[in-house]
Amino acid sequence: MALPLEIINRASLAEKNRKVGKPQNLHKWWSRKPITAARAMLLAQLIDDPSSHPDRFPTEDAVRAERERLHRLIARAVEWDEITKPSSALMSALRPLLPDVTVTDPFVGGGSIPLAAAQLGVNSSSSDLNPVAVLLTKALVEAPSRFHNRKPVHPDNINAQLTDWEGSRGLVADVEAYGRWMHSQAATQLRPHYPDIDGFPTLAWVWARTVACPNPACRIDIPLVSKWWLAKKKGKETIIVPRIITDQSHPSGLRFAFSTSRDMNELPTSGIMSGRTGTDCLSCGSSVPVSHVREEGMAGRMGTALTAVVGDGGAGRKYYAPSDAHVSSANVPRPETPVSGEISSNPRWFSPPLYGLTDFSNLFTNRQLTALTTLSDLVAEAREIALKHALNTGSELGEPLEHGGSGAEAYADAIGLYLALSVSRLSNWSNNQCSWEANGEVSQQMYSGQAMGMAWDISEANVLGEKNSGSFLASLKSIVDPLRMAHLQGDHHVLQCDARKAPLANHVVATDPPYFDNIDYSDLSDFFYVWQRRILGQVFPDLFRTMLVPKGEELVANAHRSGGKDTAASEFLAGFAEVFDHLRESVSPEFPIVVYYASKQAESLGGGNSRWSTILQAMVDTNWQVVRTWPIRTENASRRVAIGNNSMSTSTVLVLRPRPADAPRVSLSTFLDDLRASLRSALDELEEGGVAPVDLQQAAIGPGMAVFSQYGAVIEADGSPMTVSAALIRINEALDEVVNEQEGDFDPPTRFAIQWYRYRGYAAGPFGDADDMARGRNTSVGAMEREGILVTRAGKIELISPIKLPGKYDSVGNPHISHWEVLHHSIKALEIDGIAAAGDLLRGVISRADGGVDVDMVKELGHVLFRIAEANGWTKDALSFNTLVTSWPELLEIAHDSKNMPTAQGSFDFEDDE
Repeated sequence: MALPLEIINRASLAEKNRKVGKPQNLHKWWSRKPITAARAMLLAQLIDDPSSHPDRFPTEDAVRAERERLHRLIARAVEWDEITKPSSALMSALRPLLPDVTVTDPFVGGGSIPLAAAQLGVNSSSSDLNPVAVLLTKALVEAPSRFHNRKPVHPDNINAQLTDWEGSRGLVADVEAYGRWMHSQAATQLRPHYPDIDGFPTLAWVWARTVACPNPACRIDIPLVSKWWLAKKKGKETIIVPRIITDQSHPSGLRFAFSTSRDMNELPTSGIMSGRTGTDCLSCGSSVPVSHVREEGMAGRMGTALTAVVGDGGAGRKYYAPSDAHVSSANVPRPETPVSGEISSNPRWFSPPLYGLTDFSNLFTNRQLTALTTLSDLVAEAREIALKHALNTGSELGEPLEHGGSGAEAYADAIGLYLALSVSRLSNWSNNQCSWEANGEVSQQMYSGQAMGMAWDISEANVLGEKNSGSFLASLKSIVDPLRMAHLQGDHHVLQCDARKAPLANHVVATDPPYFDNIDYSDLSDFFYVWQRRILGQVFPDLFRTMLVPKGEELVANAHRSGGKDTAASEFLAGFAEVFDHLRESVSPEFPIVVYYASKQAESLGGGNSRWSTILQAMVDTNWQVVRTWPIRTENASRRVAIGNNSMSTSTVLVLRPRPADAPRVSLSTFLDDLRASLRSALDELEEGGVAPVDLQQAAIGPGMAVFSQYGAVIEADGSPMTVSAALIRINEALDEVVNEQEGDFDPPTRFAIQWYRYRGYAAGPFGDADDMARGRNTSVGAMEREGILVTRAGKIELISPIKLPGKYDSVGNPHISHWEVLHHSIKALEIDGIAAAGDLLRGVISRADGGVDVDMVKELGHVLFRIAEANGWTKDALSFNTLVTSWPELLEIAHDSKNMPTAQGSFDFEDDE
């Protein structure tokens, strides 16, 4: 069925920008799709469009009315309150519409799709080759649904006054209770290693890595720091101040000592370490190249020095110089059985091995390893206690969770699962790749992105703290908070399996497969796997049977592992084709399959092929037909990195059905005629759906491929079948034709300005050329100068860019306005005074007695000008056009607000106050 795309896109972007309070925040995973988008896509996949039931909806009006009702339901389903606290009214309305099916995602990853199914009460059975992904989805979906409405077993909870254990409340209460017990036991064992500072709890110890100066005449141990800042908040600025003191115990006779200061005059102006350029010695001034730092690290001669201690002062952070007591508190013997495993040496994703940190145990200080192994061992004890308590309530022992049990042993396994994930999550916040963030004054996690970088200054958080960043209790809270939102229904399972062999018979497939080589999932997740295996190896023996995450069958184009890009690409595409061939043979024919994909056209594989074209070719070759595409916004489309880099802010959701065996073979001319006709209507739908200009070319592939893939083959002029790569070229050419056709719909001054901008941008050009061009479009240079579109001087004319527009603009009283000037003044209002000012400007346009201009055409103009700017490499212009279009829904919401609708003259003054 069709979708209210703009509403879904706004909800998806809002979710993506939401930092806390999301179910998926339970544990780190990479490139999760928004749960809002997953819910909407699933509803569209499972609910028939009313046009397919002429017996129930015999007229166009009846179809339209029912479709609008379904759109309202989907729009409500993506509201955040309905995700965190679902209403019975919505569920009652949706339940009769949803078929009794099982949804499957053979690349389950972070679990967004089965979570969406469980929230909607649709059964799921998903899989992934990666054990970490399987474990996270078990925690996110399988365990909460298995123990839905389960009463707690911890004695404190049994004796509590609360009698309503609806949903996940009982499970949450028990996880919290056993987690608190773990914290208490760990504090008893570890407290001497985590001393207070000046009577305040210590939040973190800030360390710097050190190497000897390469200058033979110096040889002092140089601190490698990325910044000297501890706090940057206005009025609370604090820095680290290094100084050199005598130390006869060191071969150089000197060492660095550190203090903290609020005096910005003491801020060092050098000594900053960069992984690209190195640093310089603050003692002798010698350059310290990266090669020297790597040599020292590989030789095991990289050390650490304590540079500051952070205390919780109650009203704010307090910063202290290091003391001998705090240095000695970190002198902890290394645990006898720490985690172990070789870190990937792929330099694209992993930097520590370049500096001698080749094993996962090297990523932790001795104190961190001691704390994490202590907590790991306590998980097993807590599980045994939970099992005893569960049996005391009269529950049968039953089968373990791994074998589908729901009795006492399975419940204890679930408790152990969440406690283990608390420790696994903590490992990301308690290792020697974490750093201190001076803006927020918090300790940061290692995996803030999808690579393992090299931290020079280390923030060692207090794991025993009361919910401070990097503490066990903060990690526990991050586990139970999403669990509180687990209002799940249905039967759900997740297993470890290669997607090429996944049990899919008669299932409905919705999947988010790997994006070629965008993310190195298995190597990245090894970091968590070694801890999870240590804690849960006996609870889930089948899941953790290998030393590290399986990699041989992983469907990722890893050139480092495969021995080159060509081999990696071939292996990936062959595997991708096998997966879609398996889907073709196994899935339910009644429902389409949905595939999320975000690869970009410009990612070339050589030979005229892109990653996107080869992936689509695999789908076409395995006899799938693209019947629909939906662009879903999953990133901030106005971000500068997206402009000029073909960087996707929108995922393309492909809807596929098996192509009929008797699909016709057609000529090139037939294909092109059908393509142009399809793109004309599709382009309007894409723009109305909120597709960002930066993504329009990519999103238009969908309707283009829908035309191409419906045929058994498109025959080229030479008699050969057209490839997907060739089809994409034709689709892009047809898109340009259709976009150019749109220019005829604009008013004459705008048509002139578009043409002038195409060749000159905002640069000056000959008056005579402009005059001829204007006459041909039934306007004049003089009229456009009076309207503020251009300026003339010294025989030249130039279009006025938004930033150079005059300070005042009357969008109500101006006798003549054009699409061009409304667009440009809207951009200036948005960039200078914000979204409210731009919305007010559009409100004035809409309120004009003469009807003004069609504001939807203003948005369309933004698309046209973006394509021109991007083609010419005018990045700043492209960013402005893209930002306006992606802000359009919010602007219209303000513009259509009936409050304060202008009735007389309205103007905007952009001049500085004097």
